[in-house]
Amino acid sequence: MWLKYGVDKDGILICIQDIPKGKTLLKCPYCHGELTAKKGQVKEHHFAHNQETCRPVANREFPTLPLYDNFNICLSGKDLQQLKLLWQEYGIKNYPISSYLVYSGLIKAGILRKNVYLRPIEYEFTNLGKIPVGALELTQFNEVQSPLLIKKLLKLELAAKHALHKNAPDLPYRLTDLKLYCAQLQRILSSNLYFLEIQADKEIIYKIGVTQRAVGQRVAEVKMDLLAHYQTVVIQVLGSWKHRGNIELYFKHRYRGFNYPIGSLTEYYKFNTKDIKIVMHDLQQMKPKELLQEEINILNNEFSLTQVAV
Repeated sequence: MWLKYGVDKDGILICIQDIPKGKTLLKCPYCHGELTAKKGQVKEHHFAHNQETCRPVANREFPTLPLYDNFNICLSGKDLQQLKLLWQEYGIKNYPISSYLVYSGLIKAGILRKNVYLRPIEYEFTNLGKIPVGALELTQFNEVQSPLLIKKLLKLELAAKHALHKNAPDLPYRLTDLKLYCAQLQRILSSNLYFLEIQADKEIIYKIGVTQRAVGQRVAEVKMDLLAHYQTVVIQVLGSWKHRGNIELYFKHRYRGFNYPIGSLTEYYKFNTKDIKIVMHDLQQMKPKELLQEEINILNNEFSLTQVAV
């Protein structure tokens, strides 16, 4: 896992996405060592210690958001490959899967389940199992991910409370874990998803993205970016969805086959007439996000335990 957040002089967590690459004035949230922002073309963007990497960062797993930027459900390479083969042969056609083709790891991970109405017993894909292959619709993806986000939040809160009660030696790490998780959750909840149709010269392209500002401001920036590649750019906002910052990366995963990079710009897509109807239906089926009390608290910075970790 890569370190994605540093702490500024005021104790505020800063995401790697919000700063330029190179040496920074930020500190490691665990050891307060100095950090450099690594933002290359190969590895995932992350912070690196200027000196020796501290033990918490080197030896512990960071509290990342479930199903946010990793859609392989932590499967082994062997299980993931078998899952993809099963989807191509059976999942797409909605055929039952014979038990002799099913790896135990896929059952333990909740990827496949028994169809109790069939004899002999055969298996079928769960909604969770459709995520690695990008086959789950956006609305159903939200239904799978949302409870997992809250479940992990409560688990981290419980671990921090237990360490606080016991005055355990790892209390600072537990509190920092909780604070990092809350920062990530706050980021996606405070972001609006948007989808654009763009007439660029004689071709039509589409863009998915998230912003914490007014969508109109982001559209103006998109137009400036594209005018470096096209003579004329006309943009129409096809939709925006409040508090849906969690969807952007899954959309990219689900529709990766339609990705249409423009120079270094990677969030653009090309769909034919039939495909764009499917995409728009997928997006428009998402109901307005109804915030849970825990999510409201996160947005309002009302998560008391994390204040101890400043």
